Amino acid sequence: MATERELSDFLKSVEKRAFKRSVYHVRNEEAALDIVQDSMLKLAEHYGDKPAAELPMLYQRILSNCTLDWFRRQKTRNALFSSMSDFEGPGEDGMDFDLLEAYSGPENGERAESAEDLTRRAQIFHGIDAEIAELPPRQREAFLMRYWEEMDVAETAAAMGCSEGSVKTHCFRAIQTLSKALKAKGIEP
Repeated sequence: MATERELSDFLKSVEKRAFKRSVYHVRNEEAALDIVQDSMLKLAEHYGDKPAAELPMLYQRILSNCTLDWFRRQKTRNALFSSMSDFEGPGEDGMDFDLLEAYSGPENGERAESAEDLTRRAQIFHGIDAEIAELPPRQREAFLMRYWEEMDVAETAAAMGCSEGSVKTHCFRAIQTLSKALKAKGIEP
């Protein structure tokens, strides 16, 4: 049985990665925040009494299901209604918020970088981010779970509801696609 402290620590440890994963899926930061919050509430309400070791797998599955539910609701909503936000333009300053541009670097300011280095790094991050977003959904999900969430093949397969072989195939294809796309942009590992 997970204690309240263990549950709280677990949720704190996954919140940023879960948000990033959700943003990749839904491509809307507000919706991603809602999905992450909803999945955390469901974990706490329904599975808070489970052992702490089971929480990561349960959470990944709940997050995937909440994302799928969001897509289903969007499909229904879009079939019936138009949102006023669909007609709005960019923000007041004329620019859309970009998470990578808002990233300020290490909190302790380990080293100062030139504006050119910061810009180059931001462009590389943006390029990688864009290429990950272009992956097919199952490849992106497997790739993010394996390399962003650092889950092993068995955990990823269980969370995705597929075989370990499928996870390996999705990851291999994602890596190949990303490698080719990034090399074409001049980004080498």
